[in-house]
Amino acid sequence: MTSSLLWSVDVYGKVYSLSTASGRWERTEDSLLELKRVAAGKRCSWGIGCDHHVYLNINPGVEPIRYREETYENQRWNPVDGFTDVLLPTDRWPWSDVTGMMSLPLHSFLLPSLSWEWEGDWYVDQSCGGDPAETGGWEYAVDFPANFSHEKKWNSCVRRRRWFRYRRYKARGEWAKIPLDHPKRPPLPLSDISCGGWEMSDQPGRQHFLWGVSQQGQVWFREGIQPLVPEGSCWEEVEVPRELSQLSAGPGDLLWALLWDGQLLVRTGITLDSPTGTSWVVVDAPGKEGTAIHVAVGVGVVWVVTKDYKVWFRRGVNSHNPCGSGWISVGGEMMMVDVGLNDQVWGVSEDRGLYFRMGVTPSEPSGRGWIPILAQWGSSREVAPPSDGPEFGGQVTEASQGSVLGCEASDLDTFPTDVSSSPSSATITGLGDTPKPRIPKVTSDSFISSLVSDRERTPAPHTSSPEDAPVNHQEAAPVPSPASPGAAGPEVPWSNVDLEGAEGAQGAQVEGPSLATAGATGPPSSVATYPLGLEPTKGVGEEEGPVWAWITGGGCDVDSSSQISWLSPTGPLTSSLSLTPVQSATWREQEQHRDHSSKRPLERSASVWMRKGSMRWWRDWKPQRWVDVGVALEQSTNSNGWRDSIFFIYYTQYDEKKYLHVFVSEVTALVPVLRDSQHAFAVYTAQRTKQRWPLILAAPTEKDMNDWVSLLVECCCEARGIRGPLSRQALWSVTSKGDVMVHEPSPCLEAPVHTLACDLMFWRQVPGHLRCVECNSLGVVWGVGCDGTAWVYSGRCGESGDQPSQGTTDSVQTQTDVRSVYVYENQRWNPMTGYTDKGLPTDRPMWSDESGLKECTKTNTHPPSLQWTWVTEWTIDNGVPGGTDKEGWQYAADFPVTFHGHKTMKDFVRRRRWARKCQIRVIGPWQQIPPIPLSDITILPCLAQSCIEQVPVWALSDKGDVLCRLGVTPLKPQGTSWLHIGTDQPFKSISIGGANQVWAIARDGAVFYRGSVSAQNPAGECWYHIPSPAKQALKQLSVGRTSVYAVDENGNLWYRQGLTPSYPQGSAWELISNNVTKVSVGPLDQVWIIADRAPGFPSEPPSTVCHRLGVGPMQPKGQSWDYGIGGGWEHISVRGNASEGPRAPPPQAAFPASPHTPRAPLPASPHTPCAPLPASPHTPRAPLPATPHTPRAPLPASPHIPSNPLPRPESQVNGTAMSL
Repeated sequence: MTSSLLWSVDVYGKVYSLSTASGRWERTEDSLLELKRVAAGKRCSWGIGCDHHVYLNINPGVEPIRYREETYENQRWNPVDGFTDVLLPTDRWPWSDVTGMMSLPLHSFLLPSLSWEWEGDWYVDQSCGGDPAETGGWEYAVDFPANFSHEKKWNSCVRRRRWFRYRRYKARGEWAKIPLDHPKRPPLPLSDISCGGWEMSDQPGRQHFLWGVSQQGQVWFREGIQPLVPEGSCWEEVEVPRELSQLSAGPGDLLWALLWDGQLLVRTGITLDSPTGTSWVVVDAPGKEGTAIHVAVGVGVVWVVTKDYKVWFRRGVNSHNPCGSGWISVGGEMMMVDVGLNDQVWGVSEDRGLYFRMGVTPSEPSGRGWIPILAQWGSSREVAPPSDGPEFGGQVTEASQGSVLGCEASDLDTFPTDVSSSPSSATITGLGDTPKPRIPKVTSDSFISSLVSDRERTPAPHTSSPEDAPVNHQEAAPVPSPASPGAAGPEVPWSNVDLEGAEGAQGAQVEGPSLATAGATGPPSSVATYPLGLEPTKGVGEEEGPVWAWITGGGCDVDSSSQISWLSPTGPLTSSLSLTPVQSATWREQEQHRDHSSKRPLERSASVWMRKGSMRWWRDWKPQRWVDVGVALEQSTNSNGWRDSIFFIYYTQYDEKKYLHVFVSEVTALVPVLRDSQHAFAVYTAQRTKQRWPLILAAPTEKDMNDWVSLLVECCCEARGIRGPLSRQALWSVTSKGDVMVHEPSPCLEAPVHTLACDLMFWRQVPGHLRCVECNSLGVVWGVGCDGTAWVYSGRCGESGDQPSQGTTDSVQTQTDVRSVYVYENQRWNPMTGYTDKGLPTDRPMWSDESGLKECTKTNTHPPSLQWTWVTEWTIDNGVPGGTDKEGWQYAADFPVTFHGHKTMKDFVRRRRWARKCQIRVIGPWQQIPPIPLSDITILPCLAQSCIEQVPVWALSDKGDVLCRLGVTPLKPQGTSWLHIGTDQPFKSISIGGANQVWAIARDGAVFYRGSVSAQNPAGECWYHIPSPAKQALKQLSVGRTSVYAVDENGNLWYRQGLTPSYPQGSAWELISNNVTKVSVGPLDQVWIIADRAPGFPSEPPSTVCHRLGVGPMQPKGQSWDYGIGGGWEHISVRGNASEGPRAPPPQAAFPASPHTPRAPLPASPHTPCAPLPASPHTPRAPLPATPHTPRAPLPASPHIPSNPLPRPESQVNGTAMSL
């Protein structure tokens, strides 16, 4: 790795550089150079001098800069003198540019500044149009302007030739002044400067943007900075709404500015064509006070220091989103920070030490913590560490005659007359109690003037009082230490400090009780003096190192993996360092005890983690198409461990950078979808669920999609506090793609009031591929694949401490599923050739899907997704509904009408279905239950507190046979064996509800009820026929605790009325709704459906999850539908959700009840008489008359309702059906 430089400035304006190769601080060769600010770039560095000039330093490693000046010599021919420089009044200048509009004589070319030198004299370009010419470099033409050529013709009346002269930039590696603008007015004295923009061009690093802030708060932009013109050409003022104090430009198109009141501004619209941007946007500063004092910008990061020296990181900053999305507080206290190359962060801490943010990577831009920059300083082999006090190195000496400032009366008044009487020296408590001494900041004033100003602000000294004296008057024994005057001797290294900070510096001596002793033994007039270090023999702070004020890492090419000695968090700290005792003790304490209460900026607080990638996004608006986008997941962690994540999508529209963002805590589902053979998935939020328009993203590969989906789901679960195994009361569902989705219910999901909206439900994916899934509240979950294979969930359900099910493991297994893909061959009959594949222009394609709207041939038809693979070839399918002939054809009068399996005289079109099987292999927590293929499955729903030895599980085989699974328990959900239940005809849907009520639907739409099913008799005894709704054939039903719902072939939802414990068959069917494909009734009689489409969204894909609201004991049919997530939902099961919601508080009575009369829980029904019922021959009289204090006996059963509504038939053989 090539060496690069880190620039820093101390409080006296001295400029230092630290090379990544040498590891030693080097001061600039110009000892008189004093800079206030330095801004480094990739090729050069800029600075503001104390003389208000702007300085430029070109990196020595940059290729030599040679600039070619050129001018054209123009002549015209006349009959007397031939070609001369005497031109017509309308001609161009005798010496001009290539256009002839500007006069450029040779003597007008001057060097821009003293940093340039001429390489030679002017010479003529001997080539013409790039080709060598023997005409002395002349080009001829008829007139100005015209096309010039090297050939002289008879009508050539004008000619020109080009002169060259090169100048070279000679000040590489030196700080050189850039020239003032002439004739333009130069900017006012600048107080801040920043460079950036070198990564915006096609050749990164060759073009820089330079910004400056004047002392009046104006913003200036340096124009004309090019690789061959590093100094630029002129300053251009940029309008700002208010006065600025500081700004920072990133390597890209980011520019942030700081107002005097602490607010932040962001410049938008910065491009290569418009480098100054278009507008300003206000961004609130972080922190409680909302006052920032410094801002630093990188490629995609923004760091801010607030008034309390806290460091903040801006989330979500990108060229598409320059304002970001939020603030994150990170550890440490800094006075300023700077973002350099690779978004590495450097800082000057409150103790005036230099620090580096370790662990900054593209995936973790906030880093992990601060480490000091410990490099060797000057010609010595000592390391310049961060000062433990602001500028005090730990050495205090008595007054001496060698002081630079004389001990006059005005000087002595600045200090207490006795060090021992000083409160700071009397009470030494440690580093944390040290007051913050003042340090002279870098200004245009000299150091002496700053000392004078500090001295004028020093309060008048007060005489020592008994209260000021320490409590313990016993003189402590001197402790030998480098801070002791006796040990230091006359050659004590001096520190450069402010006189006003003397008391604070004395208080910083934690281990120095000898200070009080030395002050007490000295003369009353003795004071601690501090040489200024202005001697010519030694630089300022040469022994102790500089007291830093500014740092810039824009030219230092390091990253988290760089092996640099002075950035090692452990190496230099354990080597021999020139540290004061206070510093050494502090470092040892941090290394050994990791005291997080310390204010040192080494502690780790909040952090930001980020992952970026490239995807394709299905654009929401027309024309809808796939767009290449960049994505980023940003996760922040605060000091308490709480995490928040944001998912960004960056795209470009009409050359304008835009972005979308989704808060991960608001994501409700991440669902893989089928879209144009892409590895696509949909991102749902509550708002997008209501709009019926999720974000559709496609990853380059299947692995990338799975990684992104897994990562986003993990962040969603963490944001919602979902941990551990799945809940036993979870809602299970299956998408049309076969993915299994789960929702962890909350008590408010079925609450009578304040019910959780369906669009707020969070669904997460469980590995596996199924066609349908059923569950109950005991953790028993069964599923059926597309090929009819039965699977039982082998993962853990319940609390994290629950033991896994017997016979199952938490380890995932390979799950396979097989499905068929169909295409239809269509033909039309004509009198000449019979049935052929030549149809009418209005006909459907001769090879199409079932609807006939899409052309599908056997060649271009692929498996549903890239996860599927073909396992068979194309074959004719004779199992089409409606029947086929021997060749598999179905006939009809025209397209599209109902097809039948035999040909008639009026059938002019025919079709047949071709099928091909494909297989998918996934890894999931599912155990196969061989060997019978199933078409439907149902599990007994029960309450959460239920205790059942064996869980009833009923199923239908693919042939329509009814099966009962034996031996199913919560610890052994797979059961032991199947029990066959005889039927007269094949069934297509079955469901078991409360009290072991088993309902089923035959393939012809007839409804049956299984009688006498109990725990002792799990198979029941016989089937009872239940009349279907008039002229309707049912296809699917679901039984709850006390209710039965069914769906017919036309998508209508029916409710069975009159169900009671004594009459479980009910009395009649009542229509509830239409537009329904599936229904699921839970153990609380809650009703959920899969609706065909959401009202008002005809373009949405079919199948939407819906919840019936208002379902209760007094309103079993509910009131309305709440539409949730939709578009491709195939199946849902709520039969495991037995968590009852909080009940609504009872209504308050209009009048208070009497204390002697108990209030009835419910008002009396108008059909219930208040007086006791009179005795009748059919109703036995109650043994005791009812009294107001005695509860009334329940009403007897009506005489016309038999107590046993299911008479036992004569034949008890299974499969015998009786009509009711």
